[in-house]
Amino acid sequence: MTEPAPGASRPDGWPARAVVTGAAGLLGSHLCRRLVAEGSEVVGVDNLSTSDGTNLDDLGGHPRFRLVEADVTAGIPVDGPLDAVLHFASPASPPDYLRLPLETLRVGSAGTWHALDLAEANGARFLLASTSEVYGDPLAHPQDERYWGNVNPVGPRSVYDEAKRFGEALTAAYRRERAVDTAIVRIFNTYGPGMRPDDGRVVSNFLAAALRGEPLTLYGSGEQTRSFCYVDDEVAGILALLRSPLPGPVNIGNPAECSVAELARVVLEVTGSSSPVEHRPLPEDDPTQRRPDITLAASALGWGPQVSLRDG
Repeated sequence: MTEPAPGASRPDGWPARAVVTGAAGLLGSHLCRRLVAEGSEVVGVDNLSTSDGTNLDDLGGHPRFRLVEADVTAGIPVDGPLDAVLHFASPASPPDYLRLPLETLRVGSAGTWHALDLAEANGARFLLASTSEVYGDPLAHPQDERYWGNVNPVGPRSVYDEAKRFGEALTAAYRRERAVDTAIVRIFNTYGPGMRPDDGRVVSNFLAAALRGEPLTLYGSGEQTRSFCYVDDEVAGILALLRSPLPGPVNIGNPAECSVAELARVVLEVTGSSSPVEHRPLPEDDPTQRRPDITLAASALGWGPQVSLRDG
């Protein structure tokens, strides 16, 4: 791996001024909040296509935070010096990216291009939010960063998977050809405060249904596995990567593997709900196994998750 270009962050490693695209989403909003708490000035950028912006209400009026409503595929209208660009703009839940397929491809391509250009122009460290979906329905288990994946390039989920894979390729090319200081984080399933109850991901689906007394829907047998990381842990890992010289990609996720059926049981226990469980056919290209190998994050960043699924 090549050495990064020198950054302009503060002596303690935190950026003095950062841009976060996708700032109104689950991870974007938590990243903005944490960066501001650490003394960084943050400009959030979001077109509010999959969020109403309320995730950022507590930062409204903060002297070190500003939200710019803009579509990053058309450019990122932020002036002034920067030393970090965190590119998190993208629909991330299956209902959103299946509803917005062309927009998802565009933000992963043109949006990433604009974000990289912004980082290059400022000599800033660039961090790309990639995803475990680049591994597809993996034939290797658990998945480490050397695994190239098993992705259907023309299936319905490909609009998200391939957008992220292109974003990784573009980020790597900017590092090699233009010496931009880049990092790639591969994010595994994340949950926590700020998720939309209707966002279509399994944790929020189960919790919302259980609290309403409605059936919890399991697709297929329910024995397909996932690894769920609490948002505070995920953000800590992402920011550890940002403050490091590591280019990545680096898996950040909780390696505690859990079947979807077991998740349903945990949700029913912690909510005290008597909701029934229903089975429906498995969606096309739904991965059967998903678990991160976080050896690299642990050894190079000293990072590991702290919050158990039940506590989270």
